Amino acid sequence: MHILILGATGRVGRNILELALMDGHHVTALVRSPDKLQLEDLNLTIVAGNALNQADLEQAIKGTDVVISALNTDGTTTLSESMPLLIEGMYKEGVQRIITIGTAGILQSRISPELLRYQSSESKRKSTRAAEEHHRVYTLLQQSTLDWTIVCPTYLPDGERIGTYRVERDVLPEGGVEISVMDTAEFAYKQIRDQSYIRSRVGISY
Repeated sequence: MHILILGATGRVGRNILELALMDGHHVTALVRSPDKLQLEDLNLTIVAGNALNQADLEQAIKGTDVVISALNTDGTTTLSESMPLLIEGMYKEGVQRIITIGTAGILQSRISPELLRYQSSESKRKSTRAAEEHHRVYTLLQQSTLDWTIVCPTYLPDGERIGTYRVERDVLPEGGVEISVMDTAEFAYKQIRDQSYIRSRVGISY
């Protein structure tokens, strides 16, 4: 399988990249700073470019089977600005499957089911800026015809790979407080073959 990874230099993206290469997949990584990706593999193609540039995205998407976006918010609007370009590029190249890393803030609240967690008292975060960015991406994907899955971790320490965790569609597993970067990456990576959560958000935690 040929996988395009956005955000491959980040914590989750780097782990997804390594899992894909270990399994022998061909991976294209679109990165702004190739020097940050100190990794050589015959199956890895590094494309220097920007997720906010339509031409860069379309070049990176060519020939791929699935897109995994592990871009983070970084205090910017890159997520919500790049997603319409990414969706358009996927339509143009006939790529249907996209897996993104979101946040537990955009899952439904258990306390106030009509609200998302970040809009309710269930969320303890003082700033909602990052969740609002992820919410915009969620809305854009909902409006698309793509086969999307948004993996929504709660607190993300580096930690170890444990390999056992709980997942639940649209809500955070009851009492969930954290999930490691490695386990989040593993679950997201598995979605390239798993059809269980098409057009769904997935809460993940221990």
